[in-house]
Amino acid sequence: MNPLRAPAFAAVFLAAAVLLPAQTAPPIPPTPPYPPGPNPNSQYRLGPDSLPQDGVPKGEIRGPFTLPSQVYPGTQHTYWVYVPAQYDPAVPASLMIFQDGQAFKDPDGDLRTQNVLDNLIYRHEIPIMLAVFIDPGRTPEQPEPTPKDWGDNDTNRRVEYNSLDDKYARVIVDELMPVLYREYNISHDPEQHGIGGSSSGAIAAFTVAWERPSDFRKVLSNVGSFVNIRGGDGYPDLVLASPHKPIRVFLCDGRNDNRGIRDGNPPNGNSL
Repeated sequence: MNPLRAPAFAAVFLAAAVLLPAQTAPPIPPTPPYPPGPNPNSQYRLGPDSLPQDGVPKGEIRGPFTLPSQVYPGTQHTYWVYVPAQYDPAVPASLMIFQDGQAFKDPDGDLRTQNVLDNLIYRHEIPIMLAVFIDPGRTPEQPEPTPKDWGDNDTNRRVEYNSLDDKYARVIVDELMPVLYREYNISHDPEQHGIGGSSSGAIAAFTVAWERPSDFRKVLSNVGSFVNIRGGDGYPDLVLASPHKPIRVFLCDGRNDNRGIRDGNPPNGNSL
């Protein structure tokens, strides 16, 4: 091509680009919505131990009682005591303490712990034991937790349960236990003391045993929040670096414990 004619060709192409209408890409059709997934609870069924059984004596749930706290000044803990039908005040009984007590004792809930205790004690699969259902601390003007609202946003639950310090252990061992010992004949053997919970209540239970293994040595962790809510993700390194402690832990989880990634949300600090 004659180099002198190149500017003319360039001018023609430029004019065409200006005069011709702009070409736009066809619109992208919207993504059709995903069909509804299965009910995540569709496979969950209460087993026979969670239901009342004919011929099994029923224990009694006493309370609610109020436990003022000096560890967390200005707060109080509501609790209930399960007393099995076989309890004999002349014989020391074992003890189990459940955090988020209102949910664990809910007669229409997912746990119905009192029924489980009735059935297992009756079959001699666990020793005769008392159980305490204790709620997280709250100030008098704050609402009591409920099965639908466990109190993360309007009680002291988040601080008490997720912190890696000895404060909540002091609530249980130094404030609650003396009251229980006065009212009931409870074994002083730490091997006869268990403590448990779900989610943040589970890490709280472990922390009590970790801080006070001379008082509690058995832990039930149901979908425990051993994650970075208030430093709980540090427990693996802490346990490895510490001298052996005589604690036995039952850990369980579930197929629906995926809050960090469900509903299209990216993993976050609370995901495992």
